[in-house]
Amino acid sequence: MTQLNPERERFSVPHASGDLAILKDRNLENEDIFEIVRNPPEVGAVPIFEKPESWDSTAGFTQAVTTQGIATIRLPSGPLRMDGAQWHLLKHTLTDSNPSTLEASIQNELTLQLRFDKDKKHRSFAWKLLRLVKGVFQATKYKGDTALTIPPFFTNAGRGKERIWGEEIATPQPMVINWSGLDDKEKLDLIPALTATDNWILLTHPLGANNKTQPSFREAQLVARADGKCSRHKGWWQEGNDELATTP
Repeated sequence: MTQLNPERERFSVPHASGDLAILKDRNLENEDIFEIVRNPPEVGAVPIFEKPESWDSTAGFTQAVTTQGIATIRLPSGPLRMDGAQWHLLKHTLTDSNPSTLEASIQNELTLQLRFDKDKKHRSFAWKLLRLVKGVFQATKYKGDTALTIPPFFTNAGRGKERIWGEEIATPQPMVINWSGLDDKEKLDLIPALTATDNWILLTHPLGANNKTQPSFREAQLVARADGKCSRHKGWWQEGNDELATTP
């Protein structure tokens, strides 16, 4: 029977890895995982290890270890686990040319993210949606949220006047804004730039019939409303869960 809707293929577990007609059991001359990554073999291979492979992914004074693609970072508040690829991004974007600030930066982003997770009106939008709206004006900047949830396909990211990563001095450019990912002061800081330009898209909490939560400045106009699964579940950044939640 042909399976019409096959399970989605993930980077970490390609479908071919379970097809013995494609991948034969073989021995490699060098089975050191780091050497395999640096110098991939000419034949396709899926290494299987009896014990989890771990390596030190410490950055500056911030201690971290990565095991099976999951990084554990030691912070003053306790260990923080995240996807290894996300940790690789953060340790190269949050340092501000000073590795000693990395731990404080991540702790600050974590504290803010936990507060967002408790806010019923905050939405962490699906990356599929963000890619779609990014393409409208070919946006290069993202405003709102934290470094733990901002997608890496934006060159520049920040909140209000605060820089998270990217350009040191802010310049006008197409952007996407998560309105619920900004506090009142950050919203006020951003309004002058929004009133002076028209190449941005602003995402909000569901407005409801009376549009009470629509941004108060006149340049913000409702051009589209999306129903259904547009945002991620609370705490998805901790669990690695990419399921979407139905917008209430």
